[in-house]
Amino acid sequence: MKDIILTGDRPTGNLHLGHYVGSIANRLKFQNEYNYEKFYIMIADTQALTDNADKVDKVKNNIIQVTIDYLSAGIDPNKVNIFIQSQVPSLFEITSYFLNLVTLSRLQRNPTIKEELKVRAFEKSIPVGFMTYPISQAADILAFQTTLVPVGEDQLPMIEQTREILNTFNNLYEPKSQVFATPKAVLPSIKICERLPGIDGKIKMSKSAGNAINLCDTPEIVKQKVMSAYTDPNHIKVSDPGKIEGNVVFAYLDAFCNNEHFKKFLPDYENLEQLKSHYKKGGLGDVKVKLFLNNILQELLDPIREKRALLEKDIDSIYEMLFENSKKAEIEAQKTLNKMKEAMGIDYKKLIKNA
Repeated sequence: MKDIILTGDRPTGNLHLGHYVGSIANRLKFQNEYNYEKFYIMIADTQALTDNADKVDKVKNNIIQVTIDYLSAGIDPNKVNIFIQSQVPSLFEITSYFLNLVTLSRLQRNPTIKEELKVRAFEKSIPVGFMTYPISQAADILAFQTTLVPVGEDQLPMIEQTREILNTFNNLYEPKSQVFATPKAVLPSIKICERLPGIDGKIKMSKSAGNAINLCDTPEIVKQKVMSAYTDPNHIKVSDPGKIEGNVVFAYLDAFCNNEHFKKFLPDYENLEQLKSHYKKGGLGDVKVKLFLNNILQELLDPIREKRALLEKDIDSIYEMLFENSKKAEIEAQKTLNKMKEAMGIDYKKLIKNA
């Protein structure tokens, strides 16, 4: 049996390099190399509203921006169903039934929720929708019989919670009914890509933290951000020995650099290990390393920016694609919802003879 893949993003801003290495690169690999049955990418606008209820226009406008980011990065709409979460009503009914299978204390123990609560500083004004979005996310995954979920490391607790909900449902309602498939997380192959740090070096790259290099950033903005990226604060003189650990520039080189880049942009070195060794011994300045990184990122982002410029000329056709795909997604989610209600014994139409 072939796999069904589902992943997605919140439309709260343009996608950035953290998204690229954390999920998009994996999506492209699956799209181009994997023999799957279906592939969904969900734009999680309803989930985005759980902490942006007062910023509806921000979420609405970013639906198209995130879609353009996908297409610009190489996602093929002929191979992948990109749809809008709010346009698939069956997801919300599935969520409502799952809400009864999870305790509040379990949600509060979710490591991702705990970390995000700190970042957002809700204090005592925590929206109920935000606290319960892991349940909504479980509905999104299980509704499409998903078997593979490409995610970053920070989303592993969500997959774990999804599997818990699945097990609770099976134990409670007809475990032989096999309503849902069992999903498995797929992490990036390079460790640093699971949690790419922001340019400030404090936390992971994030739209809300303002420490990201966006896929749509101009060459000038990318260079400015790279040149301001956190390195080793004690590496003051070129001759000073430098630390690699915690150095954002070297973290990005780990994520994006290959030996061909040295041939093109820095022929003094054969590979990244040689560059790191020189930096640690002293005699290599931050500016030289940052300029090297800038060249690598510009090479990656140039074709993405060019394709974005073309896509922005025909926004209407992108909206048409999204709404058509959402209709297709609803058909699939409704099939799962029907099986779910039958397993629960609440398929009331069956009470009517000849219905």
